[in-house]
Amino acid sequence: MRSLSLRSRLLLLIIGVLAAVLLPLGILSAQRTLEEVDELSDGRLAQSARTLEVLVNRIGVEQLREQRTARLLVPSSTNHPDELTVQGRTYESEVGFQVFDRDGTLLMATENLAAVPRTHVPDGRYEDVTQGRYTWRVFTLIMEEQGITIRAGERYDSRHEITHALWLEHGLPTLLGLPLLALLVGWAIRRGLGPLEDLARALARREPGSRASVHLGGDAPEELKPVMSALNDQIFRLESALERERRFSADVAHELRTPLASTMINLENALASARPDEAHAALNAARDCLVSLARRTEQLLALARLEAGAASGPRARVNLASLALDVVEELAPVIARGNVELSIDRPEGEVVVEGYPVALGVLLRNLLDNAFRHVPPGGHVALLIDRRGPHAEIEVVDDGPGIPAERRAGMFGRFQRGVDTHGDGYGLGLSIVQRAAELHGASVELLDSEGGRGLRVVVILPLQA
Repeated sequence: MRSLSLRSRLLLLIIGVLAAVLLPLGILSAQRTLEEVDELSDGRLAQSARTLEVLVNRIGVEQLREQRTARLLVPSSTNHPDELTVQGRTYESEVGFQVFDRDGTLLMATENLAAVPRTHVPDGRYEDVTQGRYTWRVFTLIMEEQGITIRAGERYDSRHEITHALWLEHGLPTLLGLPLLALLVGWAIRRGLGPLEDLARALARREPGSRASVHLGGDAPEELKPVMSALNDQIFRLESALERERRFSADVAHELRTPLASTMINLENALASARPDEAHAALNAARDCLVSLARRTEQLLALARLEAGAASGPRARVNLASLALDVVEELAPVIARGNVELSIDRPEGEVVVEGYPVALGVLLRNLLDNAFRHVPPGGHVALLIDRRGPHAEIEVVDDGPGIPAERRAGMFGRFQRGVDTHGDGYGLGLSIVQRAAELHGASVELLDSEGGRGLRVVVILPLQA
């Protein structure tokens, strides 16, 4: 069944199950009916013999014996065949009886049974006797006191006709009904699987790259609705992943081309220069390009991991105060090199949120790194972590050039840099911060510093329940 369609499989399975159920039931029913017919026919023979017993007693045994030489033969046919003819058959010739004396003399019999030899069978027993081309079912009744034996018989071909009729009655409807049932079941399956064909057509009509949901209309079966929901969700995730891959490839090609070219130029200059001081300067410039390339690559990878959800594994309990100290310790060389003052304000006790430690660390690292790179030497950066009702609040305030209010909405896009900055950033920091905040259902705001100069970034996260 591997190469069959789903419709054909369902049709074969349903018809197979119906045949496996109906055919045995039909056979058992026919067998049971035949057994009952045989019992009924045997009972009729016994009843006929009892009736003859009453008649023999009424006529008188001695009177029958007086006619023993005459052997009374009862005709098994009639001059008026229409009287006992059913559907063109005369059933008179298929039943008969015999009456024997104790010495085996035939006293009375029907013509059709007269030639059937007598057998010694106990009283009340049945036997099968073959005479010529017919086999008879014979019941024996012995009148012990009178010394009379009565035998009533019926031809088996009569029973066979009943048997054939019963087999046809039970088997023919099933044999004729199964093909008709197969047609009706096939039609029902085709109608039932119609929504799947509609789904296939809807999927075939979708444009590549489209994130539009697939709909089947209001008459879609209830069983398909969760499938449609899961399918649309998977389509959205797939298209999002493909879009991230395309953007990441474009970003990498765009951002790495310049530092790589600069590095190659500086190395070629160093190789071509005959003066040691010029070669040394070119090598230092190449090193600076490689440092810039490493940092840019690190930011691109961090953004790619966040967008792909790599940091969104199992959530954990995160203490923002402890995490902030770890990030500050990691950024100590940057702080020292930039001659920037850092102040940290955190409450006593823990500020606990439920989230992804790696993503929250990336968020804090980029907020502080952006601030350090955009304040002039001797500037000041403040980090505040506090609780505000059911939320945790992270603030990073610097006294750098800030960002004009009309440009703040677009600063979360990739490679968007502020004007008049003193840093050497690449416009990826706030994109990374926003993506990390989205993973935690947090909000990010760019506000004016309270001192009137600089930028204040506020991130609000829900506290752990």
